[in-house]
Amino acid sequence: MDRRNYHYQIIMLSKERLNIKKNNIGITFTILVNVMLVLFSSCSDKDKNLAKAISDRDSLPTLHTIGVNTLISDSGITKYKIITEDWKIFSKKEPPYWAFEKGVYLEKFDSLLNIDASIKADTAYYYERQKLWELKGNVHIQNLRGDKFDTSQLYWSEQERKIYSKKPIRIEQNDKSIINGKFGFESNQELTQYTIFNSSGVFTVKDTPPDSTKTDSIK
Repeated sequence: MDRRNYHYQIIMLSKERLNIKKNNIGITFTILVNVMLVLFSSCSDKDKNLAKAISDRDSLPTLHTIGVNTLISDSGITKYKIITEDWKIFSKKEPPYWAFEKGVYLEKFDSLLNIDASIKADTAYYYERQKLWELKGNVHIQNLRGDKFDTSQLYWSEQERKIYSKKPIRIEQNDKSIINGKFGFESNQELTQYTIFNSSGVFTVKDTPPDSTKTDSIK
């Protein structure tokens, strides 16, 4: 073989090897760039998710208690008893509130710690600043003298010292009289004095002795 041809083949072979190395380097660099882009995109998504999680932190309850049976006091005075399966407090929300979304049973006490009303509801919310209870679902109340109140939504304002509803309500009094209020009712906290809006019902009239001068009237 001619020495010139031999050197020429060696040079060509070296160039081919160099081109292969360059191609490999180019391929490797391209792969690295693609990997970096994927990782950067993934990190960006994580940052977005993290930012969203932080911004949603106020929507999480600051306290979550299961299986509650406790007394609630205000200024050293026991006001009511709460029994519930699930109690969440959202103190970071605006406005802050308590949530009882798996049902609640309340006993309301008077100043002498007598139970002047018992309350049941499927769902309840208590707004701390307003001192306002919102009761929803199957709401049932019974006062001290045995009158029963049933409605789908009811509010109890501790500040205004009244209980009220704009939903249809059924009241069964202790003498078995039944009163229906189409547009709700309004009452004092003890549920002893109340006004029923657009009422109708069945009333029980007690028998009176024949010689009595008293009469019963229904208005």
